[in-house]
Amino acid sequence: MADEAHLSSIAGRYALAVFELALEERSVETVGRDLAALRTMIAESADLSRLVRAPVFSREEQAKGMQALLDKMGAAPLTTRFVLLLCAKGRLFVLADAIRDYDALVARQRSEIHAEVTSARTLTDPQTAELKRVLKEKLGREPRLVTKVDPALLGGLVVKIGSRMIDSSLRAKLSALRSAMRGA
Repeated sequence: MADEAHLSSIAGRYALAVFELALEERSVETVGRDLAALRTMIAESADLSRLVRAPVFSREEQAKGMQALLDKMGAAPLTTRFVLLLCAKGRLFVLADAIRDYDALVARQRSEIHAEVTSARTLTDPQTAELKRVLKEKLGREPRLVTKVDPALLGGLVVKIGSRMIDSSLRAKLSALRSAMRGA
């Protein structure tokens, strides 16, 4: 299974360790929220992304920067210990992958399935709810949606679930029509 391959990686082992501790401390949700917030901050800040990924920063510099960020966001003690451990071990660069693997563990615990949805514009709450309903009906499991916006799609959706991809975007339909017209 692909999830098991992820968990055998360095990031996967760290994610599993923090997940098991979060289960013991009954803080799975809290740690999950903290990690999701960190993922968003890393994606939105080039400086933070550089601090996390660039080998030019010392472990101490990374720890100092991450400690300040975690304090400011009011992160749970377990989240702080986890991130600072990554800094101390020189493994902060695996943080994004560890967050992904942690999310996968939480989803598995809840019998959820991860679905990445890309749309041409931001989905409204009713659209998101309807998409979740349809996916749950088709998959038999509660979908956990991660949404992205890509204006190049023009319209429609691209849904990725594991290795499966459903592309109902207008861009894909126009491309198929263009190919059909060339072949005719």
